[in-house]
Amino acid sequence: TMLPRCAFSVCHVFVLVLCLSSAEDIDWTKNDHSSFYYGTFPAGFSWGAGSSAYQTEGAWDKDGKGLSIWDVFSHKKGKIQQNDTGDSSCEGYHKVKDDVSLMKELKLNHYRFSISWPRLIPTGIKSDHINEKGIQYYDGLIDQLLESKITPVVTLYHWDLPQVLQEKYGGWQNISLVNHFNEFANLCFERFGNRVKYWMTFNNPWSVAVEGYETGEHAPGLRLRGTGAYRAAHHIIKAHAKVWHTYDTQWRAKQKGLVGISLSGDWGEPVDMSNQKDIEAAERYVQFYLGWFATPIFHGDYPQVMKDFIGRKSVQQGLGTSRLPTFSTQEKSYIKGTCDFLGIGHFTTRYITQKNNPSGRSSSSSYFTDRDLAELVDPRWPDPGSEWLYSVPWGFRRLLNFVKIQYGNPMIYVTENGVSEKMLCTELCDDWRIQYYKDYINEMLKAIKDGVNVKGYTAWSLLDKFEWDEGYSERFGLYYVDFRNKNKPRYPKASVQFYKRVISSNGFPNQREVENWRRKAIETCSSSNQLLAADPLTSHMEMVTEIVVPTVCTLSILLSAVFLMFLLRRRN
Repeated sequence: TMLPRCAFSVCHVFVLVLCLSSAEDIDWTKNDHSSFYYGTFPAGFSWGAGSSAYQTEGAWDKDGKGLSIWDVFSHKKGKIQQNDTGDSSCEGYHKVKDDVSLMKELKLNHYRFSISWPRLIPTGIKSDHINEKGIQYYDGLIDQLLESKITPVVTLYHWDLPQVLQEKYGGWQNISLVNHFNEFANLCFERFGNRVKYWMTFNNPWSVAVEGYETGEHAPGLRLRGTGAYRAAHHIIKAHAKVWHTYDTQWRAKQKGLVGISLSGDWGEPVDMSNQKDIEAAERYVQFYLGWFATPIFHGDYPQVMKDFIGRKSVQQGLGTSRLPTFSTQEKSYIKGTCDFLGIGHFTTRYITQKNNPSGRSSSSSYFTDRDLAELVDPRWPDPGSEWLYSVPWGFRRLLNFVKIQYGNPMIYVTENGVSEKMLCTELCDDWRIQYYKDYINEMLKAIKDGVNVKGYTAWSLLDKFEWDEGYSERFGLYYVDFRNKNKPRYPKASVQFYKRVISSNGFPNQREVENWRRKAIETCSSSNQLLAADPLTSHMEMVTEIVVPTVCTLSILLSAVFLMFLLRRRN
């Protein structure tokens, strides 16, 4: 029998019930949201899964690694749910062989991971010291991937800035980070570029800027409202461009790789398609999110709507210049076109409506109030996990088409897409994740049929891992990790079986087969669930007497443990 689905967290966003009119603005919006398209992806389409260094490696102070801003931030009480840290996380640093075998089991074409800057350069300043043991770790990972015919896709910056650079310069608030990051990237190209052909400079710089320097929810935890996010983003964009040029001039001819960036973007859909103000607000939402970084990289400057809104509000506040920094003519031409492929991370969608925020001399400014909009969700949307993550598959196709139209149909790799659960106990039968992947991957297939140039897809994520300010309270993995066991064992969820079949069929051959995959995946996980339920009882037997059953919450398991103890006692 299947373990009962455990309770989800009840703290959901307050939602407005919306009367929604159907969208009829562009041809591709006319498609029925619920129709499923059976078909396959183009030959050579690349299937993968992803992770990041701080979220999975652990070994935070091993083998000469320097401190990162996330080491310091997570060690401060009250910053992370339950004061969790990434100190040991999934112990990925010590489990390369195990994890590569999981990827082989899935038959992945590529694996996306990030390189920890302070693991390679402990202070972040290359002239201080290079940590050869850090280099050896990534050498080993890359070589094992290649031996298993899995393509490494490498992110250079997935949020773990060396702490010394934060203390010495103020992190991304300071222009000097552009050169330090370029030196780190150059070291990676030099040591790994003979084997790594897909590079991403930054992962989701929106989060780095907004959550690191505006709201303070993420490391380094600064609240520089109205200015901090824009300043951080400005330096990140310059750093990205510099690294692209370094690769282009020094390494491309020899290594023949590609350098891109991974940008996150939720889709924004107008609440009322007949209301011009809502349509403009929805466009503004996407421009302030994805466009903030993509427009400079593809067109050389910030979106006009950002320049207009932030500039106007800055003047109304009595400021002499806009809070949005400017690029010189020279910088614009240097930044424009610095993208061999665009990585897209996408999870969810919002309904957007116009909302005027006051912007006089006495009003406080922030990135959020600069946009003059309100975000809403439809209460009918499924929300199995994180309170921000609603399943709205059709928004994915919309976003991919937006990228095609806005940026001249660039080559796209989907670098993050997936769903979390907020469980009070173990559940390997993640049918809601199967549904999410099935629907989102299908919308991506429709986008390819629309002519969007998507070359690969990365399921987020391979393993359950440290989820930033949420700690271990949310799980995104295809594989379940038992964090209470010091060995951090991995167990496949049902979604592993489903995703594996999508990969082997390169899509969705026909209805009967796809429904069969789902049924088989759930059948497999039912027995695995029981194995996982029983497993901790052998390693934590002393805890059972205190009626504490690690990671599992079924009465039947507890009863079987009591019965087992009864037999053991009789034997003694």
